[in-house]
Amino acid sequence: MTKIMTVTGPISPKELGFCQPHEHLMISQGVSATVNPALCIDDIGRSAAEAAQFRAMGGNTIIDAQPGGCNRVAEALVQISCDTGVNIVASTGVHKHIFYPKDHWIFTQEQDVLRDVFIHELTVGMYTNIDVTLSREYIPSCAGIIKIAYDLEGLTPVYDKCFKAAAEAARECDVPMMIHIEQGSGAGRLLDTLISWGVNPRKVMFCHMDREIMPLSFYVPFLEKGIALEFDTIGRFKYHSDEDEAVLIKGLIDMGYEDQILCSLDTTRERLKAYNPSGVGLCHLFTSFFPLLKAYGVADRQIRKISHDNIVRVFTSMAL
Repeated sequence: MTKIMTVTGPISPKELGFCQPHEHLMISQGVSATVNPALCIDDIGRSAAEAAQFRAMGGNTIIDAQPGGCNRVAEALVQISCDTGVNIVASTGVHKHIFYPKDHWIFTQEQDVLRDVFIHELTVGMYTNIDVTLSREYIPSCAGIIKIAYDLEGLTPVYDKCFKAAAEAARECDVPMMIHIEQGSGAGRLLDTLISWGVNPRKVMFCHMDREIMPLSFYVPFLEKGIALEFDTIGRFKYHSDEDEAVLIKGLIDMGYEDQILCSLDTTRERLKAYNPSGVGLCHLFTSFFPLLKAYGVADRQIRKISHDNIVRVFTSMAL
């Protein structure tokens, strides 16, 4: 894959620019917001203002990690991209099952149907009005990545079905898999399973593995198998400080893994300044965290890898 699909069309790797690979710009009201009110980001004006500030700071691309069928607002992502000039890569796939109504189509449809939904969204257009039933209405803007979640219960029959469908679509469309990892869920077993299914580990991103800062040795088995680790608990001080995060990342860089590290913020309503002025905001990497990494001895060229080169590598499998 030499192009990266955004909601306004394919771009070249060079056009990706500075990229945050796991954010949320729009989430409509739904089951996820009843679980956590911060999981409703529903004002397109505010979201566009936040994206415009990101662009003004030098940001080029955002990967929006809200999959179709789980309150993704595809039309709004297109509008925000057009209004601000920010490239937005949208997600197809499946989130944590707790975020869906009990009669949702991800539970009732067979694996091949799910696979075909994902492939359609990646190659033809994103479906709309699919938060409860599987409508066949779609817009001609495509997703560019598969987002899927791995929860504490592991590969139950329904999760197994969803992961197999996602793996098939990822292989057929040659796109990355962004995987939500719940702490303590047995991520190593999942990675071994995906590889046994023929998933290219170089096109896999494991997210949220920094909710708890673990010893460096915890991360090495994942990195040795070729995947990227996307650290997104930056600016989430209920978990740990940014200083602790910086020590983790610097340690992995010193061990030789600078080509497999990604950083993002996993923004929610409470962390976007346009919704909550006391939030860290979408520009926190620019204004605070990357300067902190530099203070810990991370070089500009290594930050360039984290914010561009490594993301390109996940999409294209090409070293830069």
